[in-house]
Amino acid sequence: MSEKKKDDQRVVKSAVGEITNAKIKDEEQPKLPWMISSAMFLAPLCWYGPIGSTRSVLIPQLFAQLDPVHKVWAVGILATVASIVGAISNLLFGAFSDVTRTRLGKRKPYILVGTLAVAISLVVIANMKSITAIIFVWIIAAAAENAIAAAIYPQISDRVAPKWRGTVSTFYGVGFTIAQQGFALFAAQFLGDVKFGIYTMAACTVILAVIHVLLIKEGSNLDEPKVSLNKETLKKYFFFPTHDARDFYLALVGKFFMVVGSTIVTTFLLFLFTDYIGQSTGEAGKSISIFSSIMLFIGVFFALLGGPIADKLKRVKAPVVIATFALGFAAFFPLFVKEPWAMFVYAVIAAFGNGLYNSVDGALNMDVLPSSDTAGKDLGLINLANTLGQMLGAMVASAIVEAFGYGAIFIFAICMEIVGGTCILLIKRVH
Repeated sequence: MSEKKKDDQRVVKSAVGEITNAKIKDEEQPKLPWMISSAMFLAPLCWYGPIGSTRSVLIPQLFAQLDPVHKVWAVGILATVASIVGAISNLLFGAFSDVTRTRLGKRKPYILVGTLAVAISLVVIANMKSITAIIFVWIIAAAAENAIAAAIYPQISDRVAPKWRGTVSTFYGVGFTIAQQGFALFAAQFLGDVKFGIYTMAACTVILAVIHVLLIKEGSNLDEPKVSLNKETLKKYFFFPTHDARDFYLALVGKFFMVVGSTIVTTFLLFLFTDYIGQSTGEAGKSISIFSSIMLFIGVFFALLGGPIADKLKRVKAPVVIATFALGFAAFFPLFVKEPWAMFVYAVIAAFGNGLYNSVDGALNMDVLPSSDTAGKDLGLINLANTLGQMLGAMVASAIVEAFGYGAIFIFAICMEIVGGTCILLIKRVH
């Protein structure tokens, strides 16, 4: 049977549009899968929370203790290494998980082995006295982190029917928001004892990953046809998709510009309060605490609401478009008003946008995948857009400030979000 005919048999007329990648049809899953939903809530807490907060909060403090003179350079090198390794390994491990056939399933082996490698790497790093050695070990940690990420997210595509993807994506989005903001606050409590803090993050990774695996209950996939490596399968599983991929690339490009637009604002948050608005360092510290709290609590609130509302309205594209444009609209306030309250207004609107985006974007990504067979690899490409967007956003922010000043950051952010939202708006397959 031809590949096209196989794909045609998977077409599902869903309430949100014509879904071509559904392994489970709506009628086969009449009720919300609560165990899977709970597991997906824990998913970003397994990897992004502990290792992300270690990288952004604890490692800089460790570098400051080891070499105060070169700490900024060291943090930059570590971030660059992590991004490059992450981009490559996410794609590879996503593709490998697609073709894996074991008694444990296709995703579980990568989650378990990746978690163990992350935990061991963190424990080793906590006991190192050389910045160069830490950066080299971090290569292993970054690869393992992305092995988990590449395998854990496609489980929604594997196990959830289209009509529930918005709600299940909400669980993931809330977990991601907590992992992103909450774990950073948690890690900050260990700045006085970095070694113990890194140990704690390693333990959190293991415990949460084990709970996730127990909840998701992924079984054997030995009954799935084995993939023979030849010219056609290599093209399908390890290269960019070409068949039925228009909407997939629109979602990918839209995410890239959305991330660039939001990253260029948050990259220099401290300097925006001090150099742009004119606060002292002490005042800026208090303002950043308020800003971060707004982003956390309002972000979680709208992340909780987004998915269920999208499912009820039978729309997943519209909320993502609204969220992206909202991030652009938020930048107007600090662009025209150099006052702390303008940044707080930005935080409120951006938190709404981020929360809504995090809760529904995952469902949109699932619905535009070219094929369920290559979900790991294709979602790895979308994660690559996220990683590259963060890298480019930080680089562009530096260039903009150097050339035009801090105010230009907000103009550029507005333009990026407009482009990103327009790309998503052009998606046809999904409502």
